[in-house]
Amino acid sequence: MLETKRLVLRAWRDSDAESLYEYAKDPRVGPLAGWPVHTSVKDSREIIRDVLSADETYAVVLKGVEGEEGDRAIGSVGLYLGARSDLGIAADEAEVGYWLGVPFWGRGLIPEATEELLRHAFEDLGLSAIWCGYFDKNENSKRVSEKCGFRFQHTEKNKQFSLIGAVKTQHVTRITKDEWVARA
Repeated sequence: MLETKRLVLRAWRDSDAESLYEYAKDPRVGPLAGWPVHTSVKDSREIIRDVLSADETYAVVLKGVEGEEGDRAIGSVGLYLGARSDLGIAADEAEVGYWLGVPFWGRGLIPEATEELLRHAFEDLGLSAIWCGYFDKNENSKRVSEKCGFRFQHTEKNKQFSLIGAVKTQHVTRITKDEWVARA
């Protein structure tokens, strides 16, 4: 588990399936991040078990929220270490991925979660660089990348994303450990 001022980043649980479905059924979320819209709570539960239960993948939860909304997953942030990334990166590097439910957009929550994941990646895991890819016209992901100090590396045009059955243009950014330390 990781924590920030406003967030807890914790492992996904089967009990998160309903909240995952609530946010992942919105077509403004998944397709922009490279995965299909969820079609049912059952679908979301399977995604938790098959995808989101991977090492270094965290549910994003608001701190200090009481009652039914407390400990509710509102998004996700995670690292794809070395070969798990499709960017062809080194074993001591990772790709970061993130998404957030639409009702929580515009509050700076994903940059906050990503900053903590960068700290964890560089200080705890000893990684040398973190990469971030985002689709053309995904201005929210572009802004998160920029706010967190990632620098543009290259653009991949006509890249096939079979999970969503689409060909997209992907912009790739990176931050090294040295760049991250210099920002502090």
